[in-house]
Amino acid sequence: MKQTIRRFFDRIEPSFAKGGRLEKFNAVYEAFDTFFFTPADVTARAPHARDGIDLKRLMVYVVLAAMPAALWGMYNVGLQANEAMASLGLQSVSGWRGALTDALSIGYDPQSIWACFWHGLLYFLPIYVVTMAVGLGWEMLFAAVRNHEVNEGFLVTAMLYTLTLPATTPLWQVALGISFGVVIGKEVFGGTGKNFLNPALTGRAFLYFAYPMSQSGDSVWVPVDGYSGATALSLGAAGGEDAIRDAGMTWMDAFVGTIQGSLGETSTLACLIGAVFLLYTRIASWRIMLGVLVGMIATAELFNFMGSQTNPMFSLPWYWHLVLGGYAFGLVYMATDPVSAAMTNTGRLIFGILIGIMVVLIRVVNPGFPEGMMLAILFANTFAPLIDHFVVQANIRRRLQRTTTVP
Repeated sequence: MKQTIRRFFDRIEPSFAKGGRLEKFNAVYEAFDTFFFTPADVTARAPHARDGIDLKRLMVYVVLAAMPAALWGMYNVGLQANEAMASLGLQSVSGWRGALTDALSIGYDPQSIWACFWHGLLYFLPIYVVTMAVGLGWEMLFAAVRNHEVNEGFLVTAMLYTLTLPATTPLWQVALGISFGVVIGKEVFGGTGKNFLNPALTGRAFLYFAYPMSQSGDSVWVPVDGYSGATALSLGAAGGEDAIRDAGMTWMDAFVGTIQGSLGETSTLACLIGAVFLLYTRIASWRIMLGVLVGMIATAELFNFMGSQTNPMFSLPWYWHLVLGGYAFGLVYMATDPVSAAMTNTGRLIFGILIGIMVVLIRVVNPGFPEGMMLAILFANTFAPLIDHFVVQANIRRRLQRTTTVP
């Protein structure tokens, strides 16, 4: 099979090479060729750098790290849907999902792991396929126009963007959001490595503000018509920790992820598994993760100390902030984006602390945005270059002080 694919690419290569009739699409050919095979190009003379990991492998590692959150998200979406169907007395769902599920006799039993996973998979796959098709199309278009290779960074953008969306997001909105994220959030600045905003979050933010009815509220998290249920975070915003517990949700439910939310954000446990992998492979910065955690704990403790008679979120403990909404997902996968985050070691710690402070500040003080993590990361992205600038200038001043001879 491998040899057959290799011969196919070798046979069509002349058409895409310089002077071939499809020369303009050489970037598209290279994208598919290097996806299946390691590039044959090697350095011929010094100087050159040796590295144990290339960009493609780095991106694959991030996708692998996101798989626990993705797999659990598929199961949890199906679990929430099957439980909602049981509460409403529904025996099947309409459309192609119901027809396929009924044809395979899988059923909708909320106690069946396979039935829940299958039901959730049928919502995850269309969103992911549309994201890949539309986003990769934009990537190839810009690569062809600029005559450069298609960057593997979109593999990560597509996965993370998909996992931030509710399962009920219309596919045309999925396409519109990823188009905005890729084109406006990245390509207009020159492509991967030159963008200052996280493309996945940029697309998600566009949908959040452009189509709020399909991205927030009580009816978008469970893909069952006629069912409405509040997320744990919105319950906390309305009545604090007591309101969450009164709804039958425990801290462990939120930690494991058997609550309503976006496709990949509900399970803090799955995100922590991904964090261990990213830290072990040294893909993500532990300084950013630590900073986000420290900033969140310090700010939450400050609000707990201040207290409020009118705002129940003031009393929400830090360990609830940890497991609610997209905090864990953002901490592990979004804040650690090496392109849009700070570059210096000290800057990464400051960058993370800024995110931790902002997410609690938005959740507690701003009644219009009960989530906060998305806006906190995008806010910190805009300040990352400035943070690095001041860190570098501070280092320069210290070196000058050490080397300057005082008369």
